[in-house]
Amino acid sequence: MDRFEEIIGQNRDQFDGSEPEDGHFKRFSQKMQNRNKRIMRFSPINILKAASVVLLITLSSLWIYDNILRSSETGRRMSLGDISPEYQEVEIYYTGLVKSKYNEIDQVSFPEDSTQKMILKRELSDMDSIYKSLEKELGINPTDERIIHAMIEHYQRKLEVMNHILDQLYQLENQKQNKDTNHESTDV
Repeated sequence: MDRFEEIIGQNRDQFDGSEPEDGHFKRFSQKMQNRNKRIMRFSPINILKAASVVLLITLSSLWIYDNILRSSETGRRMSLGDISPEYQEVEIYYTGLVKSKYNEIDQVSFPEDSTQKMILKRELSDMDSIYKSLEKELGINPTDERIIHAMIEHYQRKLEVMNHILDQLYQLENQKQNKDTNHESTDV
């Protein structure tokens, strides 16, 4: 910068003596006005370009948050089998029992109608959602024995509930059969 100042200082009389050509300021102001018009003009194509860029950035941010940041915050779901082979055996045992109880409930005829069966299955799936939240907690704290015991206890409680439901269904079925046999004997 000093060199330019030196050159300007040495040639000052040449710069001061010359005036711009006639109409220079008029042409300059006209160019500035045209440039400002181009900058300020919003064409639909430019608006669409800007909107698409904003949309792309927003969607990318949401995807990054959902797939990367939130999954690292909540931790991945872990099952009991991921902790140790002994817990894997426990999990296999309980899941096998729960599955057989589901099959048994499916085979029992409901006395009223199928809506009761749907309500029952919804309630059991709500219990499964509790277990899934325990799996997430285990993913965050894999060494927490309280979570492991809560998962095992969940299986035990679910089996107790399923056994109780089956007992009641069998009692209703037996009562229905007894009524049917009593009606048959009184009809004869």
